[in-house]
Amino acid sequence: MVVPKLAGDPLAPATGLQNPVSKRLKQACDMEINPTLFPVVAALLVDGAGRLLVQQRPPGKMMAGLWEFPGGKIEPGETPEAALARELGEELGIQVAEADLAPLTFASDALGTRHLILLLYRCDRWTGEPEPLHASMIRWVSVDDLRALDMPPADLPLLGAIEQSLRHRGGAQ
Repeated sequence: MVVPKLAGDPLAPATGLQNPVSKRLKQACDMEINPTLFPVVAALLVDGAGRLLVQQRPPGKMMAGLWEFPGGKIEPGETPEAALARELGEELGIQVAEADLAPLTFASDALGTRHLILLLYRCDRWTGEPEPLHASMIRWVSVDDLRALDMPPADLPLLGAIEQSLRHRGGAQ
Protein backbone atom coordinates (compact mmCIF):
# COMPACT_ATOMS: atom_id res chain seq x y z
CA MET A 1 0.00 0.00 0.00
CA VAL A 2 1.37 3.43 -0.97
CA VAL A 3 0.53 6.30 1.34
CA PRO A 4 0.48 9.72 -0.38
CA LYS A 5 2.52 12.64 0.87
CA LEU A 6 0.77 15.17 3.08
CA ALA A 7 -0.63 18.07 1.08
CA GLY A 8 1.33 21.26 1.48
CA ASP A 9 4.48 19.59 2.83
CA PRO A 10 6.86 18.80 -0.04
CA LEU A 11 9.29 17.24 2.45
CA ALA A 12 6.72 14.84 3.91
CA PRO A 13 7.98 11.25 3.67
CA ALA A 14 6.06 8.63 1.72
CA THR A 15 4.79 7.20 5.03
CA GLY A 16 2.34 10.12 5.27
CA LEU A 17 3.85 11.36 8.54
CA GLN A 18 5.01 14.96 8.77
CA ASN A 19 8.75 15.37 8.34
CA PRO A 20 10.14 16.73 11.66
CA VAL A 21 12.90 18.63 9.81
CA SER A 22 10.32 20.34 7.61
CA LYS A 23 8.23 21.21 10.68
CA ARG A 24 11.26 22.71 12.49
CA LEU A 25 12.21 24.71 9.37
CA LYS A 26 8.70 26.14 9.14
CA GLN A 27 8.76 27.00 12.84
CA ALA A 28 12.16 28.72 12.57
CA CYS A 29 10.77 31.01 9.86
CA ASP A 30 7.55 31.77 11.76
CA MET A 31 7.99 35.15 13.49
CA GLU A 32 5.41 34.29 16.15
CA ILE A 33 7.38 31.20 17.15
CA ASN A 34 10.83 32.74 16.58
CA PRO A 35 10.54 36.40 17.66
CA THR A 36 14.33 36.82 17.73
CA LEU A 37 14.40 37.36 13.95
CA PHE A 38 13.78 41.00 13.07
CA PRO A 39 13.11 41.43 9.33
CA VAL A 40 13.38 44.96 7.91
CA VAL A 41 13.42 46.45 4.43
CA ALA A 42 15.36 49.38 3.00
CA ALA A 43 15.53 51.21 -0.31
CA LEU A 44 18.48 52.24 -2.40
CA LEU A 45 16.80 55.22 -4.07
CA VAL A 46 18.80 56.23 -7.15
CA ASP A 47 17.96 59.57 -8.79
CA GLY A 48 18.42 60.56 -12.44
CA ALA A 49 21.93 61.84 -11.71
CA GLY A 50 22.92 58.51 -10.16
CA ARG A 51 22.94 59.85 -6.59
CA LEU A 52 21.71 57.80 -3.64
CA LEU A 53 19.37 58.98 -0.91
CA VAL A 54 20.37 58.47 2.73
CA GLN A 55 18.66 59.72 5.85
CA GLN A 56 20.02 60.56 9.29
CA ARG A 57 18.47 58.82 12.29
CA PRO A 58 16.86 61.38 14.63
CA PRO A 59 17.84 62.09 18.25
CA GLY A 60 16.23 59.77 20.79
CA LYS A 61 16.26 56.74 18.47
CA MET A 62 18.64 53.83 18.66
CA MET A 63 21.78 54.69 16.63
CA ALA A 64 20.79 58.38 16.51
CA GLY A 65 22.90 60.47 14.12
CA LEU A 66 23.88 57.57 11.87
CA TRP A 67 23.10 57.64 8.15
CA GLU A 68 20.95 54.87 6.71
CA PHE A 69 18.85 53.87 3.74
CA PRO A 70 15.15 54.65 4.24
CA GLY A 71 12.87 51.78 5.17
CA GLY A 72 11.63 49.97 8.23
CA LYS A 73 9.86 46.99 9.76
CA ILE A 74 7.78 44.44 7.93
CA GLU A 75 4.40 44.25 9.67
CA PRO A 76 2.62 40.89 10.11
CA GLY A 77 0.86 39.92 6.90
CA GLU A 78 2.89 42.32 4.72
CA THR A 79 5.15 41.34 1.87
CA PRO A 80 8.58 42.97 1.98
CA GLU A 81 7.69 45.07 -1.08
CA ALA A 82 4.41 46.28 0.44
CA ALA A 83 6.21 47.13 3.68
CA LEU A 84 8.87 49.13 1.85
CA ALA A 85 6.33 51.04 -0.26
CA ARG A 86 4.44 51.89 2.97
CA GLU A 87 7.61 52.91 4.83
CA LEU A 88 8.80 55.17 1.99
CA GLY A 89 5.45 56.93 2.07
CA GLU A 90 5.60 57.38 5.85
CA GLU A 91 9.27 58.39 6.05
CA LEU A 92 9.75 60.41 2.86
CA GLY A 93 6.26 61.25 1.59
CA ILE A 94 6.87 59.52 -1.75
CA GLN A 95 4.80 56.89 -3.54
CA VAL A 96 6.51 53.79 -4.91
CA ALA A 97 4.90 50.98 -6.87
CA GLU A 98 5.89 47.55 -5.57
CA ALA A 99 6.82 46.58 -9.15
CA ASP A 100 9.50 49.33 -9.11
CA LEU A 101 11.33 47.71 -6.17
CA ALA A 102 14.09 45.39 -7.39
CA PRO A 103 15.67 43.06 -4.80
CA LEU A 104 19.36 43.90 -4.56
CA THR A 105 20.98 42.20 -1.56
CA PHE A 106 20.55 41.52 2.15
CA ALA A 107 22.48 41.76 5.40
CA SER A 108 22.28 39.81 8.62
CA ASP A 109 23.45 41.23 11.95
CA ALA A 110 22.98 40.73 15.69
CA LEU A 111 20.90 43.51 17.24
CA GLY A 112 20.78 43.11 21.01
CA THR A 113 18.71 40.03 21.82
CA ARG A 114 17.30 39.87 18.28
CA HIS A 115 18.80 39.19 14.88
CA LEU A 116 18.30 41.73 12.10
CA ILE A 117 17.63 40.55 8.54
CA LEU A 118 17.86 43.62 6.27
CA LEU A 119 16.47 43.27 2.74
CA LEU A 120 17.73 46.00 0.39
CA TYR A 121 15.80 46.91 -2.76
CA ARG A 122 16.90 49.24 -5.56
CA CYS A 123 14.36 51.82 -6.71
CA ASP A 124 14.86 54.18 -9.67
CA ARG A 125 11.27 55.44 -9.99
CA TRP A 126 8.89 57.11 -7.51
CA THR A 127 6.33 59.88 -7.35
CA GLY A 128 6.85 62.96 -5.18
CA GLU A 129 9.82 64.82 -3.76
CA PRO A 130 11.48 63.02 -0.79
CA GLU A 131 11.26 64.93 2.50
CA PRO A 132 12.68 63.93 5.91
CA LEU A 133 9.36 63.27 7.68
CA HIS A 134 10.87 60.97 10.35
CA ALA A 135 14.59 61.67 10.00
CA SER A 136 16.80 64.57 11.06
CA MET A 137 17.76 65.17 7.44
CA ILE A 138 18.21 63.51 4.05
CA ARG A 139 21.08 63.80 1.59
CA TRP A 140 21.76 62.74 -1.97
CA VAL A 141 25.27 61.27 -2.14
CA SER A 142 27.55 59.46 -4.58
CA VAL A 143 28.47 55.83 -3.94
CA ASP A 144 31.97 57.01 -2.97
CA ASP A 145 30.46 59.34 -0.34
CA LEU A 146 28.72 56.37 1.34
CA ARG A 147 31.99 54.99 2.73
CA ALA A 148 32.69 58.32 4.49
CA LEU A 149 29.32 58.34 6.31
CA ASP A 150 28.78 56.95 9.79
CA MET A 151 26.31 54.12 9.13
CA PRO A 152 24.74 51.35 11.24
CA PRO A 153 26.85 48.17 11.28
CA ALA A 154 24.18 46.21 9.35
CA ASP A 155 24.40 48.64 6.41
CA LEU A 156 28.16 48.33 5.90
CA PRO A 157 28.12 44.86 4.26
CA LEU A 158 25.65 46.22 1.68
CA LEU A 159 28.12 48.70 0.21
CA GLY A 160 29.95 46.21 -2.03
CA ALA A 161 26.70 45.00 -3.63
CA ILE A 162 25.57 48.61 -4.05
CA GLU A 163 28.80 49.53 -5.85
CA GLN A 164 28.44 46.51 -8.17
CA SER A 165 24.80 47.32 -8.89
CA LEU A 166 25.59 50.91 -9.81
CA ARG A 167 28.48 49.91 -12.09
CA HIS A 168 26.41 47.17 -13.75
CA ARG A 169 23.07 49.00 -14.17
CA GLY A 170 24.26 52.60 -14.19
CA GLY A 171 24.25 55.10 -11.36
CA ALA A 172 26.57 57.02 -9.08
CA GLN A 173 30.19 57.40 -10.07
